[in-house]
Amino acid sequence: MRFRARRNEEPEINLVPFIDVLLVILIFLMLSTTFTRVAELQIDLPTAGPHIAKQRPKELLVTISADGRYTVGGRAIEGRSVDVLVSELQAASQGDKGVAVVISADAAATHQSVVNVMEASQRTGLGPLLFSIRNTTGSEGGDAAP
Repeated sequence: MRFRARRNEEPEINLVPFIDVLLVILIFLMLSTTFTRVAELQIDLPTAGPHIAKQRPKELLVTISADGRYTVGGRAIEGRSVDVLVSELQAASQGDKGVAVVISADAAATHQSVVNVMEASQRTGLGPLLFSIRNTTGSEGGDAAP
């Protein structure tokens, strides 16, 4: 009886289970890693706390509606350009450069309308620029925040 000659096959290492185990280890390490935020610039941030001003400056309230209309000092203005805002701010401040401009913008107002008020305030050279916010701690009314 004649048997077939066996081929000499080299033993192989099956790499599929090895790769599966390495993939599981890699996923475990990725999920257990903690990421830290590395700042590009080393800066010292100021601290915030309750601020009590000795003397509160005069304030000029500029409101911006959701559709982009402006009121300056409670008076509605016609036009939406920066030049119109500059003339209205100058008239409302009566030349007093120490007047603080308080921007009270609707949450749906465009950013461009807020930027227009900021630019007009800069052009007129008025005092600090403040933003009116809704206080979420329970008290009603808006507070001006620098």
